[in-house]
Amino acid sequence: MRIAVCVKHVPEGPSRIDPSTKRLDRSGEGSLNHFDANAVEEALRIKGESGTEVVVVSLGPQKALDSLRKALAMGADRAVLVFDDAAEGSDLVVTSRVLATALEREEPDLVLFGQQASDADGAVLWAAVAERLGRPVISQAMELSVEGGSARVKRQTEFGYDTLEAPLPAVVAVSDAINEPRYPSLKGIMGAKKKPQEILSLADLGIAEGDAGEAGSRTTVLALGDPPARGDARKIEDDGNAAQAIVDFLAEKRLV
Repeated sequence: MRIAVCVKHVPEGPSRIDPSTKRLDRSGEGSLNHFDANAVEEALRIKGESGTEVVVVSLGPQKALDSLRKALAMGADRAVLVFDDAAEGSDLVVTSRVLATALEREEPDLVLFGQQASDADGAVLWAAVAERLGRPVISQAMELSVEGGSARVKRQTEFGYDTLEAPLPAVVAVSDAINEPRYPSLKGIMGAKKKPQEILSLADLGIAEGDAGEAGSRTTVLALGDPPARGDARKIEDDGNAAQAIVDFLAEKRLV
């Protein structure tokens, strides 16, 4: 059995939009998306029970290898990075196509995603990839078991809990409540350097340069603007009379 975990290298620190490109500035330091660490941990848990091979897959700049190496240090077996200058600026549509093509090459029985990426919080990439692969998908997994050729998931909803089952191969997006990701040990960090780390170009996947990046994207950012200014507001310092000051303010606005 093989499990593929899609992970993302995300910027550290406050988010900044580059006004020249209208895209998120990714020039600084980055790290493994913490939601994806839960997906890696869950894959490793299943691996410990069944001897499964775990491969981490990502689309990103060459420095995304740092995040892949962290996953390898945690215990993943192999890493695959799709890195190509022509892929810079790819939107969700292109990203889902590139990842789906890379996953088809790996032929995994189970594909795991974190619920969302901390730099975008879109929480839809796993659905787009599953659509391209033609596989069933379950999200918000807080418990996951794999047996008898199917994935069984307990997921949390606003009305309680659902238990769903999907035949393999399948795609599952795990929530951050499913586990507590382990910290890589020194032995794991040293061993990660010797594990296979493959870098693929768009050409390796049979994707033309014009079908990726901004040229191949189906969405366009037309303009950026600051959020609207807040309405009339008053700051109240708590010097012992804050409660009365709040009551007076509400009375002034005829709200009490």
